[in-house]
Amino acid sequence: MGRSVITDVIFDFGGVLVDFQPRLALEGQYPPGVVDMFFDPADRFGYRYYERKANLGWSEERVLADYEAQHGPAVAWVFRVLLERQGMALAGMMPGMGELLRDLDASGIRMWGLTNFTTGYVEAARERFPELRLLTDVVVSSEEGMIKPDPRIFRRAVARFGVDPARTAFVDDKRRNADVATSEGLRGVLFADADQLRRDFLQQKEH
Repeated sequence: MGRSVITDVIFDFGGVLVDFQPRLALEGQYPPGVVDMFFDPADRFGYRYYERKANLGWSEERVLADYEAQHGPAVAWVFRVLLERQGMALAGMMPGMGELLRDLDASGIRMWGLTNFTTGYVEAARERFPELRLLTDVVVSSEEGMIKPDPRIFRRAVARFGVDPARTAFVDDKRRNADVATSEGLRGVLFADADQLRRDFLQQKEH
């Protein structure tokens, strides 16, 4: 048997809809070595750790206080600058995705968002990139207190959006997230580029 025609698409944000480059918020503010230090993936309590905490709902004040306790006030100031300039991290829409969203909307496919992000980043992205306003609703991890690939956040999205999982695709740039979406009854799609999604969703046929 073939797959059902997709009527709804749920999109991840960073790496799918939006080119998220947090280094851009610090470039030109500090020497490259300082920026490298701040984003060092080997730092157990580095940027990645606190990005995850923020995506789970920690406030900026809590992130800064905890980071300062780990690294001291001088290094914590770098984080403060990043937060003050966080809009700079939204480098643009991913290539071709703005046009794709417009075309999906014109075709009658409903669109939604499910993202490991903060509310602030989502609001800033939707203000800066008008095509993102075509998403009817967005489930944001920082509001839910859970992040992908936790199956519960996929269930939360399906229930809130009122979609039929069998006719709904979920697009993410991380295979594990796409796989969990599939295990929850959605059609998990590993993102490659806008052309791939155009073929998948605008040239589909009922079987």
